[in-house]
Amino acid sequence: MKYKDYYAVLGLERGASEDDIKKAYRRLARKYHPDVSKEADAEERFKEVAEAYQTLKDADKRAAYDQLGAHQPGQDFQPPPDWQAQWEPSAGDAFSSEGLDLSDLLDRLRGGRGRGRGGARMSMPGQDYEIAVPITIADAYNGTEIDLDLNMPEYDAQGQLRRVPHAFKARIPKGATDGQRLRVPGKGGKGFNGGRNGDLYLNITLRPHALFRANGHDLYLDLPLAPWEAVLGTSVEVPTPGGPVRLKVPPATQASQHLRLPRRGLPTPKGEHGDLYAVVLIVVPSVISDSERALYRQLAETSAFVPRAHFSEEGSYAS
Repeated sequence: MKYKDYYAVLGLERGASEDDIKKAYRRLARKYHPDVSKEADAEERFKEVAEAYQTLKDADKRAAYDQLGAHQPGQDFQPPPDWQAQWEPSAGDAFSSEGLDLSDLLDRLRGGRGRGRGGARMSMPGQDYEIAVPITIADAYNGTEIDLDLNMPEYDAQGQLRRVPHAFKARIPKGATDGQRLRVPGKGGKGFNGGRNGDLYLNITLRPHALFRANGHDLYLDLPLAPWEAVLGTSVEVPTPGGPVRLKVPPATQASQHLRLPRRGLPTPKGEHGDLYAVVLIVVPSVISDSERALYRQLAETSAFVPRAHFSEEGSYAS
């Protein structure tokens, strides 16, 4: 079989902590998820990252993998005899890695340690799995139902691992946020010999939106204002996930100022809402008429405003 360096796939060194492994997986899963990634080989890289994570997050599988030693990626190798004796799938079974790839070998051995020596097979719980699920701002605001079509390893009646398609629906509740981990009980790998089914974990990512940026349950929106709107104040219509609302812009509003719209953000698990912040941008027209240009000149000549007065303050310049 071909060796795969799961640590290198996740950009980690051997001996990485569980927290480092989880953070690396979440970062790379968001980067290479086929629904959001622009990379040419995103789907293949995503599968590699998921496979590496499934091995390294499991203490037994990681220990078995580490004991195989380090080889060059893609190098042909076979498990050594002492490894076989420790990690054999069940007492009395003839062990053969022929026809298996590395991930299937490790999946097959999951739960192999600690079984009785009387030849009876003990039950094995199904494996837990994680997948990245990108959703939209509208999905997070209203909640949604997604269709999942997954190929999951399962043990057959002989205890051998095979991949079986599973299609089902999963509910994403209102207020799901970027980075949230949702558990779907019993939708992971199927248990063997009466063992419970594993769970499926949905790692939520928010797709980029043309207008809104999310931070937890709060939303941020860039609000362009003309110079006279910022100086004189105005009332503007602002889009929100729940529909447009009127926002009062006070006189002398400054660029980068945050104008808060309470409870116009994403819903929270407790039935409340985050806030929406309109971030002020002062924009100027790129094309103006002669009469407009004359008015600007008149303003420049009559205004006493000095926008760079602080430049001349004592101590403003580096010595």
